[in-house]
Amino acid sequence: MISRYTRKEIGNIWEEENKFSIWLKIEVLACEAQNKLGQIPKEALIDIQTKSKFEVKKILEIEEVVKHDVIAFLTNVGEYVGPSSRFIHLGMTSSDVLDTCLAVQMKQSGELILKDLEELKSILARRAKEFKNTIMIGRSHGIHAEPTTFGLKLALWYEEIKRNILRLQNAISTISVGQISGAVGTFEHLDPFVEEYVCEKLGLKPAAVSTQVLQRDRHAEFMTTLAIIGSSLEKFATEIRHLQRTEVLEAEEYFSPGQKGSSAMPHKRNPITCERIAGLARVLRGNAQAALENVSLWHERDITHSSVERIVIPDSCILIDYMLFNMSNVLDKLIVYPENMKRNINLTNGLIFSQPVLLALTNKGLRREDAYKIVQKNAMQVWETKKDFKEVLKNDPEVSKLLVNHELDEAFDIQKSLKNVDYIFKRTGLL
Repeated sequence: MISRYTRKEIGNIWEEENKFSIWLKIEVLACEAQNKLGQIPKEALIDIQTKSKFEVKKILEIEEVVKHDVIAFLTNVGEYVGPSSRFIHLGMTSSDVLDTCLAVQMKQSGELILKDLEELKSILARRAKEFKNTIMIGRSHGIHAEPTTFGLKLALWYEEIKRNILRLQNAISTISVGQISGAVGTFEHLDPFVEEYVCEKLGLKPAAVSTQVLQRDRHAEFMTTLAIIGSSLEKFATEIRHLQRTEVLEAEEYFSPGQKGSSAMPHKRNPITCERIAGLARVLRGNAQAALENVSLWHERDITHSSVERIVIPDSCILIDYMLFNMSNVLDKLIVYPENMKRNINLTNGLIFSQPVLLALTNKGLRREDAYKIVQKNAMQVWETKKDFKEVLKNDPEVSKLLVNHELDEAFDIQKSLKNVDYIFKRTGLL
């Protein structure tokens, strides 16, 4: 069983308690900055620092009346702080708090998702090395093509996860931006030092330019990155689902003791986790589309984005965390059947060696078009008769006059087709 933090950790980031805690930190930090500027007395700052707290239930009750979440929050905090609360939120607008907080939450979530990706990458590295030389058939259009290895398939996924890690690191950097710039971003009632101070303490960068809000292309980049990660997981899941089909059965999700696959058919062992991952990837892509729609706002701000973000951003962060955890479990425990892979390689009676035969004939001086016709003619005969491809070729005078038996045997040497596996693994850093 892979080690991992509690499943609730990323969900807690989006709970009201954490959100209001970040709001309070932003407000207190802004007061500290304004004290340094001589705009808030030391005694008032001490009051704010020592007395500021909130009660989630009370904030929600106030919001029911005032219909404004930030005002409800400030009202509740003011009840604890007393007269010095008049210095809280000086010159600020609600979005200074909301958007800077959202950036912190997205950064916190992104860093946990990065841990998920690193864990998945580690599992893929281990299992790719384990099956580096486990020969299986490669397929194009779902049809047998040429031999590959299961390790190469996993190495391909390992490289994709590396790219997703880079994408997410970039997206976290893009979203790790705050603003404390006032009603339309002009700092009319604030010194820019306040923004710089607050952002530095929160681990954010100040936005070079803002309006009343941070621009939503930042959020869209983060959300589309999560959608791409989800699509990668769907790709892996779809491949595993195919490999688990009864007719193929080259790999299979772990089936735990006591697990049941069907209410009607006791024999069933279904790839339910991979199916779940494939389905949930659609939700991530839908949420990313909503984030793209949020980029275009009226003038310096409207709130068409707000209601959407309260759903899609937390949901997508929690969802991709869940999907990555499940995919890591699937791959960590994946059951692989090398004998079935060998069996499936032989299903086409040697047809998978058609290209080596084609190349061998061209090396003997035949035009490629002529060699292709000869090989295809014999291959079509094998499709129809189920005879052994090598034997059919040996009995073709056009082939036998150019290729002696040992040359034909060389064309059917499966190890030759895998001679560069180590080279590919070295390029990925797995060797």
